[in-house]
Amino acid sequence: MASTITGTLGKNRRVLILGASGQLGRMLRCFWPVGDDLTLHSRQAHLNFIQFDLILEPEKAIAAMAQTSAVVCLSGVTNAQVATTGEVYSRNTDLALAAVRCAATAGVPRVFLASSAAVYGAAPGIQSEDMSPKPIAPYGQAKLAMEQAALAAAHSLDQSVTALRIGNVAGADTILGGWHTKMRLDMFPDGTTPARSYIGPQTLTRVLAQLTATRDLPEVLNIATPGVIQMGALLDAASLKWSPRTAPEQAIATVALSTKRLERYVSFAPEDSTAAGMVAQWRRYKARG
Repeated sequence: MASTITGTLGKNRRVLILGASGQLGRMLRCFWPVGDDLTLHSRQAHLNFIQFDLILEPEKAIAAMAQTSAVVCLSGVTNAQVATTGEVYSRNTDLALAAVRCAATAGVPRVFLASSAAVYGAAPGIQSEDMSPKPIAPYGQAKLAMEQAALAAAHSLDQSVTALRIGNVAGADTILGGWHTKMRLDMFPDGTTPARSYIGPQTLTRVLAQLTATRDLPEVLNIATPGVIQMGALLDAASLKWSPRTAPEQAIATVALSTKRLERYVSFAPEDSTAAGMVAQWRRYKARG
């Protein structure tokens, strides 16, 4: 069962993905629907990519954005890059601002910025977009700062922007994607493992493709499937071995994103929200990759 959407911009659209060489970019390239003119960007040279530095070469960015129906900005700095390359988290804001400013000049209908569920920190309950985020880790703090700066710039430039607070993506996470033979998971006194809002790579692509075809969207959207998935259940569904360890006192049992706002635009099939369904998508991705 495919997700459905109404109020779209039509077929044969031009969509530019900035920072398409990373893991999320590879997933989108794997599953993006046939019919769209998908343009892929990287700062480094890759076959069938356009190459430019989003910050240092704005004229190339503006030219690439001309006549596009949407720009999806995946360009950003991860925890791993900060740890290994000397990048700084503030670059997330610099990249987002560059994308917004270039898009405004090029006349792009909407820019989508990859944010993160990390902006919510350890707040209890189901996290909705109208809550006040309270990130506790540097990555989440940087993503929230990026959102705030980019949306402020968008207002001043009259540029439509939607920040995507993406939950755990099956296969791009540290559990399924980062599995190893000595994998251990926190286990709480009730026998559960950490539960998170997840989305499979194929569902993520379908959601983003549909959102880029939608005329009117809010400034912030959580991106996940309804409900939460226990990390242990995800590894069990993939037949990947793990062992439990006593969860420390500071461990966060559940991070749940509200998908009510997202479901105004996209509908989900029941299997989209199951561990088995997400593992099946991850395996399809690996088989194609």
